[in-house]
Amino acid sequence: MDTPFEILRLDPDADEDELVDAYRRRVKEAHPDHGGSADEFQLVRAAYEAIRAGYEPGDGAVELVDKGGRGVNIDRETDAAREANTEQDAAEDTEPDRPGTRVEYLDYDVLDEHGWSLTDEDLFEKAAAEGLSTDVYGEVFVEPRTCLLKAAENDGHSWPYACRGGACANCAVAVVEGDMEMPADHILSEEMMDHGIRLSCISLPTTDEVKVVYNIEHLPGLDELRLPPQHVRKVRPND
Repeated sequence: MDTPFEILRLDPDADEDELVDAYRRRVKEAHPDHGGSADEFQLVRAAYEAIRAGYEPGDGAVELVDKGGRGVNIDRETDAAREANTEQDAAEDTEPDRPGTRVEYLDYDVLDEHGWSLTDEDLFEKAAAEGLSTDVYGEVFVEPRTCLLKAAENDGHSWPYACRGGACANCAVAVVEGDMEMPADHILSEEMMDHGIRLSCISLPTTDEVKVVYNIEHLPGLDELRLPPQHVRKVRPND
């Protein structure tokens, strides 16, 4: 049986940040919307919780509980076997370098529903653990010289927008981690920029990874910068 570390594809010597990154990666892979299953998704969560609770490789077997309440016995394997499996997993997961940025996104409406805040340090970890649909939480890959809104639309998402030229705040997002740059000609104030607000229709990611909360156009200071609803309905992606 796989150990919690093997389920997360994590080195036993990994630190807290590496544990969180591995968990977030595996929970997405195991999500039913991404080709996984409910049982696998719950098993990944249980493995993460077991390690957070203090599980170590020398502790022997640990029982994790899947979604149906069934016990899953996870045995400790030898260090040599674990190392071999880790190397095999790494070889299978290796992909050619791909220029661009991985953007993790979250719908602001989800924060209201769960009582979360934009300032929560573990906001995206909580979202990953919640099993949300890809309509409100997930990730998109942004090719070089491509704005975030265009990348989201290419991935099948329908995020709010209107003018597509930086003259309104309908497409505003809050950058929680990483950064995106915009041309100087836009409607946002310096204060909004300092608080991480960007316009997805003209913003280009400048870091390898970015985390954003979209659908924030009703936040204080942004609502008055929106275009009237009738204008929004008339605009099409190719305008």
